[in-house]
Amino acid sequence: MVGRAGRIGAWLLGASWFGATCLGAGPAPAAPAAPALATASAPNVASSGVSCRSQSHEGQAYAVCTVDLRRARVKLFWRGPDGLPYGSLSRLAGQQGANLAFAMNAGMYDTGLAPVGLYVEDGRELKSANTANGPGNFHLKPNGVFYVAGDRAGVLETGRYLKAHPRAEFATQSGPMLVINNRIHPKISEDGPSQKIRNGVGVRPDGHSAVFAISEAPVSFGAFARLFRDALGCPNALFLDGSVSSLYAPSLGRQDLSRPLGPLVGAVTK
Repeated sequence: MVGRAGRIGAWLLGASWFGATCLGAGPAPAAPAAPALATASAPNVASSGVSCRSQSHEGQAYAVCTVDLRRARVKLFWRGPDGLPYGSLSRLAGQQGANLAFAMNAGMYDTGLAPVGLYVEDGRELKSANTANGPGNFHLKPNGVFYVAGDRAGVLETGRYLKAHPRAEFATQSGPMLVINNRIHPKISEDGPSQKIRNGVGVRPDGHSAVFAISEAPVSFGAFARLFRDALGCPNALFLDGSVSSLYAPSLGRQDLSRPLGPLVGAVTK
């Protein structure tokens, strides 16, 4: 199933780490379709505060999940009860059960599946912010932080986040920023040569709606940024990753396979 579960499985281990150190090349090949996960009873998205749908923009197809933080919780997940990284959406789904409305990978990571930048989970800062310069997507400044504080969320440039120091329950740093105050990142071209499966997150102006998107086929950074700004109404949006981008969304029949993943983000019912 190219564009769904089948397109994920063949990417490199540490492709997220690769994205943090080297701007990617062409699209990855498709892989065999993912087996069904044991998640028989998904929450009712109409009443859970989580809505996942298919959406097209500029001729490209995307899966989009919107979370109303007043009715559902957005959480980050790195290590399971055994202290080891979850490593996959299937393991996370198995542990969270039917309360997990959707999940995707949540930022770049190293070969040990540890976040390469700021990471906050349940109010605890487990990795500090990374403000170093370097090559690759993560270091394409300005990069940024997606965070959740109570029933509100935000996306801020890393420097602004560190100055504001919001009392975040959850936060993940990635890069580059896609949209900054309704402007496309200045170093993102309108339609550059790098075409990849990509996922990211934006926040609507009310602060209560977090919007997660993943492309169904390889897209440019420019096209992906315009999706958030022009179609999803997000004045600030952050790139989470490419190539390894994966989605678990039972309401869409999505149960993507991927190589081992680092931090994950998901919505759970309150």
